Amino acid sequence: MNRRGPWLLLATLGVLVAITIPELGADPWPFMPPAVHPRGLLGPLVRVADREWDLGILRSTAVLAGLLIALVAAATWRIRSWPRWFAIALPIVVCGMLLVPATMLQVGLRDATEPWYFTNDSTYQIEIAGDLVLHGHNPYGHDYGDSGLERFYPAANDEEAAFDRAARHHFAYFPGTALIAAAWRALPRPWDDYRIFVLLATFALLPAALLFPGALYVRLSVGAGLAANPILLKGAWFGTADAPALLALVLAFGLLARGRLVWAAASLGAALALKQFALVAVPFFAIMLLTKNASRGTLYRAGAAFGGVFLATVLPFLVADPGALWHDTVSYGAGTYRIVGYGLAALLLNLGAIDDRFGNYPFVWLALLFWLPLTAWLLWAQRRAGTLWAGAIGFSVSMFVLLFLSRVFQSSYLAWPLTGIGVALLLAEADGSRRAAPAESPSSAARE
Repeated sequence: MNRRGPWLLLATLGVLVAITIPELGADPWPFMPPAVHPRGLLGPLVRVADREWDLGILRSTAVLAGLLIALVAAATWRIRSWPRWFAIALPIVVCGMLLVPATMLQVGLRDATEPWYFTNDSTYQIEIAGDLVLHGHNPYGHDYGDSGLERFYPAANDEEAAFDRAARHHFAYFPGTALIAAAWRALPRPWDDYRIFVLLATFALLPAALLFPGALYVRLSVGAGLAANPILLKGAWFGTADAPALLALVLAFGLLARGRLVWAAASLGAALALKQFALVAVPFFAIMLLTKNASRGTLYRAGAAFGGVFLATVLPFLVADPGALWHDTVSYGAGTYRIVGYGLAALLLNLGAIDDRFGNYPFVWLALLFWLPLTAWLLWAQRRAGTLWAGAIGFSVSMFVLLFLSRVFQSSYLAWPLTGIGVALLLAEADGSRRAAPAESPSSAARE
């Protein structure tokens, strides 16, 4: 792997750049602010972009990242071997060139206009929820109708969402997101934009991959794929908030692979506190603990760590108004959220089987009849396989099927099964490295 490792990393980075360039910055909200006044540290960037969402600057930076990869590839024919620091620095630089400019330009444009321009409604609502928490108010059951969020939809020319009055009375994220947003909103403007936190979490997926055992270049390649894939790359600048929960999920599996089972469970609790989707990973994670032959005491401590982290974020809001918490985070998404995306509900809507985007859709029954038996079978197969990577594959399959059956299947949600696939590759590499170690160096393996 030492000789092929640099080429594996270069190929991965090259593919990421190639598939990113045509789509970078594409399909933004069509904002038309009356005036743009650049200011602060991001003012020069906004002026260089001519006070607009300039795709030329963003894609030119990505092309320069491709040029860097090409030059390194040319030099690798002669150098043959890379120092470790260079192997780590290269994907950091390339991923940074893909991730940072677009997010900073969006944040700068927003700072130069109004809070409801150059953002996404979910990100904007998360920030408002953070402000509510900072001022001692409950974001669940709150009326967001006069919070500024109502100005976003006309500004974004989203007429259909503008008529979705229910969205202004529900905060669909679990409490961990509101608490982090509250802490983040304490920063000075424009750094209090929640997308900067999402950007940092997305970028952190690269070093998070190094937590897993295995060959360095494999971990760097998978980490780069996790951090700079087109889905999460767009999520950082556009404003979808999946990356923080995905980072906690990857850390949970990485800590488990390292044998830090209690810390792994705590990280999984943090992932669930940030987004409901992480609940799908819980049974697969539990089987992984059994695969690691965890003692009963360790299982108890892991369960306490998982529950403690999750409950610490939920209890204040559960005590304040349990009904509002349930309706906003569970009932709303499962039963009353407007049908959006590319799943089964959207297919039935297009076929005329459902009258409109707010019509009845039997998600709960579909989940019980199809998703639950499939997940049970995947757990059984995982237990029989006796490997950690089988659990990550099972999570990816289960997650994708659940998303397909739900009322909402945004393209950004694909980051969840994609991350599961990346984790499976990392766990498979860790398993392969452990199996190969005794044959290559029995004494060193014994010392580990």
